[in-house]
Amino acid sequence: MFTPDFKSLTTYECPEWYKDAKFGIWSHWGPQCVPMVGDWYARNMYIQGSEQYNHHVRTYGHPSKFGYKDIVKLWKAENFDPDALMEKYYKAGARFFVAQASHHDHFFNYATKLNRFNSVEMGPHKDIVGLWQQAAKKYDLPFGITEHLGASFGWWRSNKGHDTYGPYKGVPYDGNDPEYRDFYHDNYEHVAKEGEEDKWTWLTPNPKFREYWLKVMKEIIDNYHPDMLYSDSFLPFSEKGDISDEPEYKLGLEAVAYLYNDNIRRNGSNQAVYTQKSRDEDIYKVGVLDIERSQLPTPLPVPWQSETCIGEWFYKKQIKYKTPRHILDILVDTISKNGTMLLNIPQRPDGTIDEEEEWILSELADWFAINSEAVYKTRPYKIAAEGHASVAISGFTEEEVKWDDDDFRFVTKDGNLYVYIMKTKDRKTTVVKSLSEDEAVKSATLLGGGELSFAQHNGVLTLDLPNELPSEYPCVVKLTF
Repeated sequence: MFTPDFKSLTTYECPEWYKDAKFGIWSHWGPQCVPMVGDWYARNMYIQGSEQYNHHVRTYGHPSKFGYKDIVKLWKAENFDPDALMEKYYKAGARFFVAQASHHDHFFNYATKLNRFNSVEMGPHKDIVGLWQQAAKKYDLPFGITEHLGASFGWWRSNKGHDTYGPYKGVPYDGNDPEYRDFYHDNYEHVAKEGEEDKWTWLTPNPKFREYWLKVMKEIIDNYHPDMLYSDSFLPFSEKGDISDEPEYKLGLEAVAYLYNDNIRRNGSNQAVYTQKSRDEDIYKVGVLDIERSQLPTPLPVPWQSETCIGEWFYKKQIKYKTPRHILDILVDTISKNGTMLLNIPQRPDGTIDEEEEWILSELADWFAINSEAVYKTRPYKIAAEGHASVAISGFTEEEVKWDDDDFRFVTKDGNLYVYIMKTKDRKTTVVKSLSEDEAVKSATLLGGGELSFAQHNGVLTLDLPNELPSEYPCVVKLTF
C-alpha cells in the first residue's frame, strides 16, 4: 500500500495495460457544449467583448439575468447513446476510454453528495460518468476519469465581474448572487479590484477549496473505482513543479495514494494510472506525465501521455477539425517515443457526434484494421525516428507535418521491428539507414500489402514498395530478423 508522500509514490510502476493500449478516446463533454461556440464558455461568457460573451448576450441575454447556472439547465443529452458511441470508438482503435467528471465550470457529470449542480439532479438527469463506464465494460476497456476541478476556484473569478461599458455598465453578473455562491465559488480573493491588474491563478491557495477538492476526488474514486485519474494541472496544489514544495502537494499526494490503494484492494496490485502536467521528473514519477496539445522531442524511459482534441475541447460549430492524417501522425510519433495518445471527440449538446467526426472515426477504423499490430503492445526501438521532419513540440501548436522521403518512425514487438513510412505519396524505393550491421533482415512485410523485396548492406536497408500502398496515411513495414 502507498502512503501519501513522494518517497512512497515515486516507487510507482505503470501497469502493463496502459503500456499496451497506446490509444484512448476521451469524452470531454459537459454543459459548456450547449452554445456550441467552443471551450471555456463558463468563464468567457462573463468577459465583456469576448466571442462567447457576445454570443451569450445575443442568444440568451445578459449574464446578470441569464447566467451559467441557467445554461446548465439547457443541457439535456437527449440523444446520448454511449453504447453506440463506444462501438465506434473501439472500432476506431481505442483500447481505453476516459470520461470527464467535472470541468472548471464546477458542474459534475455524476451523482454526488457534494454539489447540487450535477447531471443527475438537473440538465440531462443522467449519470453521465456511470453510463460511460457501463459502455466501456462491454468492450473490456479500462476506464478513466478526468478532473478539472482543481483550477476551478481561481479560473471562475470572471463571474464576479460586471460590464465596464454599454447598457449594463456596472450591473453585477449573476456570480455575485449569494443564492448560487456554492456553485460559482466564494472566490473574491482572486477578483481584481477596480484599477488593479487581473492576476492569473490556476491552483488556488484557498485551504477550504483544497479540502473540498480532496473530498470530491475520494467520492469519484469510491463511486467509480477508475483505472485512470487525470488532473488538468500540476499535481495539486503547487504550480512550482518542485518537490521541495512538498507541503503544498499534501492533498494531491493523498488523492493519488487513495486512488492506488483502492485499486490494490480490488486487484491485489496497483493497476491504476494517475496523470498530471508537471514535467519535473520528481513530480511526474508519482504517475504518468501528461502533455496537452504537444509532444516530447525525444522518448522518455517511462510511459507518458500525449492528449489532444480533433477540434476544440468543447463542441464548436465553426471549428476546423484535424484530418485523420494529422491524428495518425501524432499517434505514431507518440508511440515511437514510449507514449500513449488520448484523443477527445467533442459531442454536441444532445450527445451525438457530427458527420465529419463519424468520417474521421471510420478512417481511423480502416487504418487500425491494417496496422493495429504495429500499435498495441509495442515498445520503443533504440531510436524513435529517422529523418529531418518532426511534429510540433511547442505548447498548443499543432500543425500538420510536411513529411519527406527520409522520415520514418520505429517501434518493436516480439523481436520484430515496425518501420512507419511517414510520407506515402509517390513512394517507390525506400531507404532506411538506422539498422545496425548485426540486424540482418530476414523478411520485410508491408502490413496490408504483403511481402516486399529488399536489399541490405552495412545496415542500410532498401525496400521496394508496390505501386499502390494500402493507405494514404502512415504505412508500416514489419521487419523480422
